[in-house]
Amino acid sequence: MNIQPDLALERTRRRRKEPDVALGATAIPSQVAVSFEFFPPKDPRQETSFWTAATCLRRWNPTFMSVTYGAGGSTRGATGDLVVTLQQRLGVAGAAHLTSIGARRDEVDAVADAYWATGIRHIVALRGDPPRGVAARYTPRRDGYPFADALVAGLKRRHDFEISVAAYPEVHPQAASAAADLDHLKRKIDAGASRAITQFCFDPAAMERFLDRASAAGISVPIVPGILPISNFTRLAAFAEACGARIPLDLHTQCEGIDTEPERRDRFAVAFAIAQCRALQKLGIRQFHFYTLNRADLVEGICAGIGADTEQARRMHI
Repeated sequence: MNIQPDLALERTRRRRKEPDVALGATAIPSQVAVSFEFFPPKDPRQETSFWTAATCLRRWNPTFMSVTYGAGGSTRGATGDLVVTLQQRLGVAGAAHLTSIGARRDEVDAVADAYWATGIRHIVALRGDPPRGVAARYTPRRDGYPFADALVAGLKRRHDFEISVAAYPEVHPQAASAAADLDHLKRKIDAGASRAITQFCFDPAAMERFLDRASAAGISVPIVPGILPISNFTRLAAFAEACGARIPLDLHTQCEGIDTEPERRDRFAVAFAIAQCRALQKLGIRQFHFYTLNRADLVEGICAGIGADTEQARRMHI
């Protein structure tokens, strides 16, 4: 589903005020499609958590489940194996992450060929972060795919993958400007990407401005908000600072000391994310991608609260 033209038309008729994300906001009666992201487990305990979460979340009939790709390709084997097993064991479409940073072009091509040979048809294509972190200086390899747009083009040349890419409502921390960041997103779409998944963003007004700018730039593929439940606010705040995502002052205030009360934090995390999704639904959003952190409990509560029913969503062609 392409929502951008509809959003632009609606905003031409009347400019909406900033969405109300107060907890307890009225639900919007509409069906939504959901997808889920997991990371490869590192030990038997994490593996149990992974499969427990994936099995529980399967009942929400996700459009796909994706598995991340470790720094420098450290989990490339695990990523592909897990995606194939997700498809076979749970009967759900799988998406494998693939990054190009630090790798030769032929190495990346070999991973893509292996994915295709095992039945993987959807790739989340990313440049990847430098080994020293997202804010570290990045120097492309001369024999590699320098940026994600080149990676997308290379993947499409080899196989007819469905490709998702990243988008940054509050601008990638290494981008020269918001305009340059949006131009890079447009190049990824023009290279063959069929969907953009956003970095988590807790400011609905910033998301709305981003959608407006993307529409004006001619980006017509679905832009799917990435939703990150607050499983630990202290770690979330540090991560957000590193990747350029702003945490509103009122959220800081509401979460003060919340990590010392896990049960209250979990209740708040679900309620806040439901309110966040409802605000985005008011903008016409009907698809959400959840960064699960390999936990099902919070995400299930959110899906129930936003009326997720992807069987109906499929009938709606979203």
